[in-house]
Amino acid sequence: MSFRRLSLLLVPACAAWLGCGEAPPSEEVNPPEIAMDPREGTAVISSDEFLPGCGETDAGTGPVDAGTSVLVTADTRFHSSAGVTVVPQDLSGRDVEILIPNGIDFDRRTGTPVAGGLRFDNVPDGEYFLRSSRFYYLTRTRHFDLGVNRIGRPDAVYTSLNETPVSAELFNLEPWQQWSSSAEPGSAVQITSADVDVYNSFSYSEEPAVGATSIVDPYAYAFSSNGYGLAVLDQAKGDRLYVNQLNSVAVGTLPSGGTLAYQTLVSSAHLPAFSFTPDGTTSLPLAATLNPVRQTPFSLEWRLNEFSRWRTDSNPTGTIGYSSMSLLPIPFGYQHGWVGYQGELFNLWLPRGEDGVITNRFAYGNPYPSSWGVVGTISYSFRSPTPVIVGTRAHYPSGNIFITDRMDHLIAGPIQPAISPPRELRIDGVDAYVSRVVGTNQPVISWRAPAMGAPRNYVVSVLQLISTFTATPTLRFYVPGDRTQVRLPPGLLLPGTSYYVRVTADDSPNYEPSRAPYVTAELLPAVSADTFSAVFTTP
Repeated sequence: MSFRRLSLLLVPACAAWLGCGEAPPSEEVNPPEIAMDPREGTAVISSDEFLPGCGETDAGTGPVDAGTSVLVTADTRFHSSAGVTVVPQDLSGRDVEILIPNGIDFDRRTGTPVAGGLRFDNVPDGEYFLRSSRFYYLTRTRHFDLGVNRIGRPDAVYTSLNETPVSAELFNLEPWQQWSSSAEPGSAVQITSADVDVYNSFSYSEEPAVGATSIVDPYAYAFSSNGYGLAVLDQAKGDRLYVNQLNSVAVGTLPSGGTLAYQTLVSSAHLPAFSFTPDGTTSLPLAATLNPVRQTPFSLEWRLNEFSRWRTDSNPTGTIGYSSMSLLPIPFGYQHGWVGYQGELFNLWLPRGEDGVITNRFAYGNPYPSSWGVVGTISYSFRSPTPVIVGTRAHYPSGNIFITDRMDHLIAGPIQPAISPPRELRIDGVDAYVSRVVGTNQPVISWRAPAMGAPRNYVVSVLQLISTFTATPTLRFYVPGDRTQVRLPPGLLLPGTSYYVRVTADDSPNYEPSRAPYVTAELLPAVSADTFSAVFTTP
C-alpha cells in the first residue's frame, strides 16, 4: 500500500480543567487555504511518505466510526540490516483506557479488541486523555499509536532473565584501569549486538589488576541493561556479539580545578556467530582477542554557565548536581532517530556542582560500520540540597536540562540550552517549592512558561517517595505547550503519602506525544528542561 504523510497541526481548545497559556496568533493555528477538520485540527497533505504508524485510521482494522470511535494500535518496528519489519502487538491485555473531561472529573471508556488494536466507542469530539498504564496523553486524535522501535531481527527470542553467568577469556586488552572517581571511572567491558537487541554490562568475579591486558574469569556475569530480557543467540541466523572495552583518559583541568577526564571505547572484538540460550546456569562463552579501535578527535565548547544560570528556575533552593555528556552509536543510520541502546563510545562525567566553561579536545573510538550514526547526549542536573528520608531510603527531588542530537550537529557550536525550565510551580495555587500537606488528593498543578524558548509540549510527572529500593512509582501527564496547568484525576494519589512534582518543558521539534509518543520521542533533536517541587504530603 502506498502511504502519504499527514501532518496534523492540532489546535487544542482551552478548557476549565486544563489551563492555557497565551494563545498563538490566529494565522498560526488557522493557516489560510487549509481545510479544518473538527476532530483533528488543520491538516496538510503532501506526497511524502507517512510517518510510521500513520495512514487511514481504519486501514485493515474493521469498521471504525470516525466520528465517535478511537483506534489505538501498537506495532513493534524491528530495525535490522535488512530494513524495518513491523509486527503488530496484541493489545487485548494492555492496561489502556480513555478519560473524557467532565467538569473536575472524567468519564471513562474501555476498549474492544479489534484486528490491529483496540477500538474505543462513544468518544465525543474534543480532547481526552489516553491512559496507558501510568502515562496519560492529552489528545484529540482518532488513531493513537503506542508502537515502539526495537533493534534486531523480528523473530528473535528473549528470555525473562536479566543476568547470566559468563566464562570470559578476553585477551589483548588495553592496560586495565581501576575506578578512581565518578569523573575517572577507569575500565569497563560492554557486550552489544544489533543482530538481536543486546546491551549487557560485564561484571567480573575479581577485578583485574592495574595494567592487566587479559581477563580469564570462569565466574564472571553479564547483566541485561536495555530493559528487555537476555536474548537467545542463534548461529543459523547470524547472531554476533561485540565485546568492547572502555578506558579513561585525562586531558586537562576542570573549571573547578579538578582533573578533566573522559572515558572512550579503546578496543573491540566482533565475535563470530554462535548459539546460546540463557538459562541462569549455563555460562555464556565469551572468548575474544580484542583489537585497538582508532580514536577520532573532536573539539568541544560546553558552556556549563549557560545551564547553571537556570538553577533557581529549576528550583529556588536547588543545587547543581552531576552532569554528563555521552556519544552513542545509532545502528543503521539517523532515519528513525536514536533507536536502541548499544552502549557508549564516549563518556564525560563531571563532578557535582561543576560550572564555568569546558573548552578542550577529546577523542572517541567507534568499532561499528560507517553506515551507523553517532548521537550525543547532554545532561545538566539540579537537585534539592537536603534529602527526604522515607524508611531507610534517601530521596533527592531533582530535575535536568537535556539535549540530544546528532554528534556533528551537537558540537558544531557552543553547547548551551535551547529552552529553560518552567517557572513558578504551584499546587492548588500555593508555592510548590515549599513542603506542605496539600488539602486534596486531586490537586491542580500549575506553572508559568519558561523564560527562554517556546515549549511544544509539557510533561507533568508525579513521583511517589517510597521506602524500598525499587523503581520510583511515577505518574506522567503529557499536554500541549499552550497549557499551564493540569488537574489530576481522582483516585491516583494515595492518602498520607509523600510525593514531588516535576514539570518538563519540551521543545523537541519532531516529538508528538499526542499521536505517537514512543516512536516520535526517538526522533532528533530532543531538548527539554525541568522544574521540580519540594515534597508534599497528601491528607
